[in-house]
Amino acid sequence: MKRAAGFTLLEILAALVLLALLLVGVYSGIASASRSVRSGTATIERMDQLRSAQRFLRRELAQSVAAPISRTDRGEPVYFQGSAREMRYVAPLPGYLGKLGPQLQQLQLVDDGAGGLRLELRLALLPPDGRPPQALGEPQVLFDHIRAGSFHYRGTDPDGAASPWASEWTTDRSLPELVRIELQPQDRTSWPRLDVPLRIGSMEAGGLLRTNLLRRNPP
Repeated sequence: MKRAAGFTLLEILAALVLLALLLVGVYSGIASASRSVRSGTATIERMDQLRSAQRFLRRELAQSVAAPISRTDRGEPVYFQGSAREMRYVAPLPGYLGKLGPQLQQLQLVDDGAGGLRLELRLALLPPDGRPPQALGEPQVLFDHIRAGSFHYRGTDPDGAASPWASEWTTDRSLPELVRIELQPQDRTSWPRLDVPLRIGSMEAGGLLRTNLLRRNPP
């Protein structure tokens, strides 16, 4: 009698090894594709965050108004406060939030607790009766994972010429003409340098403009 043909144990083991190698290859391909998708999604989200932050900052700073946010020791109004890591100004918010009127906005670079910085926005209502500003909700993160960053300000001197960039705005009765926001992200994202022109609406700015006009066109 002839014995039935079949697979030997060695052949079965070889087939299992080949199947295992095939499965490992398929898993590696799927894992690599998943990592690529996650990386691509993270990059897109990061770029969306960057564009949204720059668009918001450009719009709000450009719409800032010369409304007093505090007063000096002599009782004079302060329209803008700025340092290397913080600035405070008044501007109306877009959309339905704008119905609340111009609000005190505070931009601040704060430590994130992980060796980096994040750019936060705080909002506050300005009561018409002169009471202290009333905070609106929790601070909102505009941009995070920042390695280094700073704010700079530029105005005009008494002769109307552009002054050098400074890391602090010390002129209480006027707004800077330009605000520069420079950030260095921790990842490979590139933050384009942001220079935003501001409105000039204080009494000092108006007086300076009138003086320059009279100098150029004497009566």
